[in-house]
Amino acid sequence: MPLPPPDCPREPSQQRQIRIEGFRRADGLWDVEGHLLDTLPHDVQVGGGLRRAGEPMHAMALRLTVDLQATIRVAVAVSDAHPFAGVCGRITPAYEQLVGLRVGPGFRRQVRALFPPSAGCTHLSELVLALGTGVLQTLATALHRDPAVKPFSLDGCHALMTDGPVVRQFHPRWYRGVDALPPAA
Repeated sequence: MPLPPPDCPREPSQQRQIRIEGFRRADGLWDVEGHLLDTLPHDVQVGGGLRRAGEPMHAMALRLTVDLQATIRVAVAVSDAHPFAGVCGRITPAYEQLVGLRVGPGFRRQVRALFPPSAGCTHLSELVLALGTGVLQTLATALHRDPAVKPFSLDGCHALMTDGPVVRQFHPRWYRGVDALPPAA
């Protein structure tokens, strides 16, 4: 369903596109790539010179290679377009610090601790946070193959609360509503 029409005339000011893609690798690992693209509908002067309307203000990408436990094995960041030539792109190697982190509870907190505003790029750090969800979505089918393992998505949103009707219908083993049967011994 589309948004309702705006109640006031308006003109475009900025456009951001974020694309996340997941890939199963031949070596048993998984690559999850995020791409961020910012454009403006007007010319603007930035530290790197004049940026024409429609040219990227930010064009950045980040690839996380993870194992089946959602532990980051490799992290690679690139910055193809940014407003301050010679400065912005120098921070990309810092994102290798993500290696060893596990995507799951506490991931966002750990990322924010690693990359406070002065130690990272706002745009790449936002992309990392979006990639966390991308990692879990990419691994979802592989992780849900074992019926003895609780799906990570349960209790992750209002529709998948373990005391709700969706879990009762589609994941009855993990249902914990008031009318749930006691767990089998």
